[in-house]
Amino acid sequence: MTVLQALLLGIVQGLTEFLPVSSSGHLVLLQNLFNIDLAGTDMFYDIILHIGTLFAVCAVFRKDIIKLFRKPFKNLLYLVLASIPAAVVGVIFGDWVNATFFGGTYLFIGFLISAVLLAAAQIYAKRKSPPFPLCKKSAAAMGIVQAVAILPGISRSGATVAAGTLAGADRVQAANFSFIMSIPVIAGSFVITLIKGIVGGELAATFVNAGSDFGICVAVGIAAAAVSGFAAIKVMLKAATKAGYTPFIIYLVLLAVLCAYLTFSGRL
Repeated sequence: MTVLQALLLGIVQGLTEFLPVSSSGHLVLLQNLFNIDLAGTDMFYDIILHIGTLFAVCAVFRKDIIKLFRKPFKNLLYLVLASIPAAVVGVIFGDWVNATFFGGTYLFIGFLISAVLLAAAQIYAKRKSPPFPLCKKSAAAMGIVQAVAILPGISRSGATVAAGTLAGADRVQAANFSFIMSIPVIAGSFVITLIKGIVGGELAATFVNAGSDFGICVAVGIAAAAVSGFAAIKVMLKAATKAGYTPFIIYLVLLAVLCAYLTFSGRL
């Protein structure tokens, strides 16, 4: 991997992490299309790039994060509730997902699922009945869907915002909570991967196999993901306010068609 490729992957990660189009799906697609060899570090580098987006979400929602630790701690409890499913699925099925889905074969299915969820949320958001404030029910629904979004092609942000909206929550509150939900998942994934890498020796092997420029590529990728992620959050919040997901739905459908063609023609 070159520094330019690392920059490209970082920008794509930042934009697609918070726009409802699946960051992991785009990273897998780009790595396959441009023959980017991560020397067996696909999942590791993917999570590394998520650190950049973690910086972005913490910067934008720093006030909301502080409020989590003030009484009555309601939103903090919702965050814990919503984080449990993804934590369980990540620990139990993380390695299997990496081995099975990061080859790109099933990407078109994930992109289609994301498109359907966004379309359903957009239609439901136009209903006349007023939405409810974020509650235990909507937080639980968002948590379950976030666990499913471990699969490449299924957008974590899009799926969780859609789940919250379909559960009756205010779409803006659902969007804000979706971004905050990413913090424990990203941090937890990074810590678990880091511990596994150190204990198993894969971390040291990663830097040896990836070459001398890998450290520079990591730094460039994180910085690019942070900057582009900051911009993507602003765009997504504006889209959530109006429930205007049509451009993303069209994009996901076209992307699914492309991936299906590449898959069945043996190019992905």
